[in-house]
Amino acid sequence: MSDRQTAERRGHRAEMVALWFLRLKGYRLLAQRFKCASGEVDLIMRKGSTTAFIEVKARASVDAAVIAVTPRQSKRIAAAAATWMALDAKAAACHCRFDIVAVSSNFWPTHIENAFFGDR
Repeated sequence: MSDRQTAERRGHRAEMVALWFLRLKGYRLLAQRFKCASGEVDLIMRKGSTTAFIEVKARASVDAAVIAVTPRQSKRIAAAAATWMALDAKAAACHCRFDIVAVSSNFWPTHIENAFFGDR
């Protein structure tokens, strides 16, 4: 198996861990791996009147996960979020934010709300 395939599998496992972790916190899944011409969002979830656009990172530490979301990547996530909001009137009318869920092999997932702004 190539390094790319291994990384992709690790990423998909991390997304599933993050998905179930967030469901336990009361979030409802709206979309997984939402892709459009301008970008991609790993998870789009809603809790109450808040829609969260979530980037999942499988890294050794929370700091490494946050650093892994580059300014270029945050802009692409924000562009994809704008496309989603154009399709989902409830998301467009309510509070939206960008979160990161850091997943490591040794620790419980860490959910960072309002982790970044789409314009950085």
